[in-house]
Amino acid sequence: MHYYKRNIGDYAKKAGRLTMLQHGAYTLLIDACYDREGFPTFEQAIEWTWASTDAEIDAVKFVLSRFFTVSEQGEYVQTRILEEVLMYHKNAETNKRIAQERETKRKQNSTNRALDNTQRLQAVNEPSPNHKPITINHKPIKEIAPPEGVLESVWQDFVSQRKAKKAAITATAIKGIDREARKAGISLNDALQEICARGWTGFKAEWLTDKNTSWADKQREWVAEATGQTKAYEPDVFDIAMQDARRIS
Repeated sequence: MHYYKRNIGDYAKKAGRLTMLQHGAYTLLIDACYDREGFPTFEQAIEWTWASTDAEIDAVKFVLSRFFTVSEQGEYVQTRILEEVLMYHKNAETNKRIAQERETKRKQNSTNRALDNTQRLQAVNEPSPNHKPITINHKPIKEIAPPEGVLESVWQDFVSQRKAKKAAITATAIKGIDREARKAGISLNDALQEICARGWTGFKAEWLTDKNTSWADKQREWVAEATGQTKAYEPDVFDIAMQDARRIS
């Protein structure tokens, strides 16, 4: 330890009668003990104080015999210095422990702040509770190239029509149209073209079957049902029946 308290009154009370040479020997000894945090043998005491003359060596001997006690190891120990050195080490251990606890707490707080910031960022980026995530089946077709075999012009007309009707353009919808087109025996391109021409939103195979039935054929069916005949009408018979129907109306 490089610092210790020196009470002038206590020192004067204890060592007030020493000669100047003895005061010097005593001061050098206690400074060396505090600095080395240990106690010297007689030979070490002579070395620590740089005593070289007989008078200086006698002054060191007097101070050792008057203010120090010889231990079993031959070291000259002073109780007050020993107590202060032990207290210094105890305080150093306490301060070290407090510093370690403070550093651990600081690191933990830093980690907690980082976690809090991460959670806040995740909360900001999370979708609202009412938001329905877009799955692959709901991904807008506008982000995908036109299906294979479909002309660009037909595809653009189809997209525009679906938008106008506020109908979502999804992969599932296109798959359904393609499936119905196969049932009707036509290509997907023809099905989409038919949708655009007819103003439909979707497509069913039976819709195309109904469309292919001519207006005259439907009238023939109605006349057959009205007259109770099951045999298909010949054109001339059908024309006569239609004329009668007009006269009645």
